[in-house]
Amino acid sequence: MARLEDIVSLCKRRGFVWQGSEVYGGQAGTWDWGPLGVALKRKVMGEWWKFWVEDREDMYGVDAAIIMNPKTWVASGHTKTFSDPLVECKDCHNRFRADKLKADYSDLSDTKCPNCGKVDWTEVRAFNMMFETHVGAVQDETSVAYLRPETAQGIFTNYRNVVDTMYPDLPFGLAQMGKAFRNEISPRDFVFRSREFEQMEIEYFVDPETWEENFEKLLKDCHEFLEGVIGLPAEMVHELDVPKDELAHYSKRTIDIEFDYPVGREELMGLAYRTDFDLSNVARESGKNMEYIMKGGDKRLVPHVIEPSFGVERLVMAVLSAAYVEDEVNGEKRIVLKLPENLAPYKYCVSPLLKNKPELVAKAREVYGVLRQKYGNVTWDDSGNIGKRYRKQDEIGTPKCVVVDFDTLEDGTVTVRNRDTTGQIRVKIEEI
Repeated sequence: MARLEDIVSLCKRRGFVWQGSEVYGGQAGTWDWGPLGVALKRKVMGEWWKFWVEDREDMYGVDAAIIMNPKTWVASGHTKTFSDPLVECKDCHNRFRADKLKADYSDLSDTKCPNCGKVDWTEVRAFNMMFETHVGAVQDETSVAYLRPETAQGIFTNYRNVVDTMYPDLPFGLAQMGKAFRNEISPRDFVFRSREFEQMEIEYFVDPETWEENFEKLLKDCHEFLEGVIGLPAEMVHELDVPKDELAHYSKRTIDIEFDYPVGREELMGLAYRTDFDLSNVARESGKNMEYIMKGGDKRLVPHVIEPSFGVERLVMAVLSAAYVEDEVNGEKRIVLKLPENLAPYKYCVSPLLKNKPELVAKAREVYGVLRQKYGNVTWDDSGNIGKRYRKQDEIGTPKCVVVDFDTLEDGTVTVRNRDTTGQIRVKIEEI
């Protein structure tokens, strides 16, 4: 199992992820994505969208505003219930989530401060995690708004619009991906828990009489996506059927799908049966009818909802954790990211064997141009010797390295080297 510090080091060294605003000393709980990180993240998101939306007939995409009418968060209960238990050490004045200090945090008299080691706590209080802002030129109670803490409510507020314009068959789903913001008390574990992140969520609207069979279908689809599409090892993916006394107030059943991260087994995504909680709240606060009229009859109902909810950064962190390997080749240690080919930032790296031979460089550039036109995500590297280039491409997860040498000029073949096995074969350029 990879260590978290090894993954963080690789991400910084190779341009995947950096501390947010690092040049100014950083901003806690925020992360900036470098060229390779953006490529990896967008590929994960692209695979998600293709699997859940483009390849299905029962899914529709939406993209709601980040700043929404504040009534949204009144209806959903976020203004009253979206909080974590906050406690402060009276000695060093650091603040912590009480439930992370101790499962039963009603009594912290035997719990030391992780920072200073003292036992002197304030009373535990609820801390609302929504970021508050103001809309317009005047800052008063009438201009208060919030950065959305989740993407789900943007789906519920547009449910009626989709039904009226698309009139989809029930069951159907609405999918959205985008930024969400939570003022976490204790952001932690690299990108696992941060204050600004991206979500990919689906609200799947069903007849309440069929929720159980649809729940099982979606659960199966979740595993197919995680293990079959983005390549997470099945033995590292686990289901936790959340006990009834621990369910969120809106949920009748929730399964957390957990992953064996370097920091331990943690939640990767969730699948929740939210009943008609959200649409009923929207109907109450807006005064608008949320009923769906079944096609071919007069049956009317407020659909119930099943929600598969994914965090992009948690998925990327899982992919990196599963792919990170340290092994030894010919007595030399190396670090390799064994990323699935569909997620690797680059499909090929093209190099001339020697960069000081113009004829090799020219031919390599020709091959590079052909592969870029064919695949797009192809990189060029002529820095250092060929061994160093291989090690660099291993670290960033490039599946194949293509090397142009003097034999290429004679017979039109190149060396193609495999990232995982380090094996090499000769291939005609047109057969790559």
